[in-house]
Amino acid sequence: MSKLSDYLPPDFKPFVSSDAYKQKQRRLISEKEQSQSVVFLHSVSEVFDALNLHDGMTFSFHHHLRNGDKVIGLIGEEVHRRGLKDMTFAASSLFPNHASLVDLIKEGNVSGIIANYANGPVAKAISMGLLKKPFIMDTHGGRARAIESGDLMIDVAFIASPAVDKAGNGTGRFGPSACGTLGYAIPDLHYAKKVVLISDYQMDHIEEAELNHRYVDYVVMVDKIGDSEGIVSGTTKVTRDPVGRKIARDTVMVLDKLGLIKEGFSMQTGAGGISLAVVEYVKDLMIRQNIRARFASGGITGQYVLMHEQGLVETLYDVQCFDLRAAKSYRENRRHVAISASEYGNPFEPSPIVDQLDFVVLGATEIDLNFNVNVTTDSLGEIIGGSGGHADTAHGAKVTVVVTNLLKARLPIIKEHVTTLTTPGSDIDILVTERGIAVNPIRIDLMNQLKQKGIQIVKIEDLMQLSYQIAGVPKTLSHEKTIIGYVRYRDGSIIDVLYKKM
Repeated sequence: MSKLSDYLPPDFKPFVSSDAYKQKQRRLISEKEQSQSVVFLHSVSEVFDALNLHDGMTFSFHHHLRNGDKVIGLIGEEVHRRGLKDMTFAASSLFPNHASLVDLIKEGNVSGIIANYANGPVAKAISMGLLKKPFIMDTHGGRARAIESGDLMIDVAFIASPAVDKAGNGTGRFGPSACGTLGYAIPDLHYAKKVVLISDYQMDHIEEAELNHRYVDYVVMVDKIGDSEGIVSGTTKVTRDPVGRKIARDTVMVLDKLGLIKEGFSMQTGAGGISLAVVEYVKDLMIRQNIRARFASGGITGQYVLMHEQGLVETLYDVQCFDLRAAKSYRENRRHVAISASEYGNPFEPSPIVDQLDFVVLGATEIDLNFNVNVTTDSLGEIIGGSGGHADTAHGAKVTVVVTNLLKARLPIIKEHVTTLTTPGSDIDILVTERGIAVNPIRIDLMNQLKQKGIQIVKIEDLMQLSYQIAGVPKTLSHEKTIIGYVRYRDGSIIDVLYKKM
């Protein structure tokens, strides 16, 4: 049987934690803090000239504007215009609006991509094997780890900043493209060799700027950095489907029976429709039982904002805003707190927020008999997403619940083996479907608690067989042997490979 190492290229270097590197970076940052003032420029072309950019460099980007971001496109256009080749784009996430990158990949301008999530034309192009170098998929916390450790070296960080001031500070709170917190850009800000803020709105002074001018080299003012309406996508809308809502109700029942919804608890939910519906039912239960939560974390939605403003949740720890109500709340509510990607999920942080969660509720594209979860590819192997914070929160939370319909588009979601491993089964505790609740056998404590409370538990194998009875046994699909990328766990280890789609 082949080992994973057999698939890795000979020059592949797995992550090794380097305290020496971090100390070196701290010295560089200290020197940067005492450097000359921020230089303001009027075009992307000017900053390319000023930085003397060349082939083979690594540029980084963040995704807080999600499907409304225009900065990656602006930089990509300039890369193409200058004929730069073999560039690596390290974007925290990629969305359908980044389709212009496909041509850059085809023409060799961009040969490497590192991201935590990818969906749309770029993901499709990568799945087809068009990218020259292996595609690297990190978790949100893993990306912060990679940057801070030197595993991911950034030549220039191009940071979309909805507002800047005359000193070169930046924030996501103000401006026509205001998107809220900028947590995923903080490691880039601190550790990139050069930092460029791209903005379309200037103020006299920004109080409590997330992007401190001491780390910034250049500010470029452009007509438009993005459309803040684009931060709301189909994956951040509450389900109204009766089956999905039943799953959400059953999930809250399970959490309540386990004693997890109690005074001072902490929680996070994923961005899927069922996970977001869970929040509604948690809120109802909290009101009935007069319970207050200590904090909610992650990508914050308007639901959490309402709970915070009603006094149900003390603090919101926000690494990115998932809708415009959350962005407005971050501007107005003092207990709506921005956190960096490192503070959120870096496994080498002393106490990241994900490790303080009582429970997290997540979705799944596939889950297998060992409770491994796939949210990276579809069953045909095409890239449709990525971990984001999935693996970070699953590992950190005391209890991790996966919610999903038993069938989607008449396809069984439970598989003998997932197509792609995103989150190891050792980090998944409970599966809730409309046809039953399964508990990972390694959590015999949870199983016994639920049984004692009268909750019927079914084996995950029985749920899979039930789905086969309804929809038939799915065909075993083969894949190309050509490897196009790697899935990196949050600590930097490679946990799976991505194959070219047939």
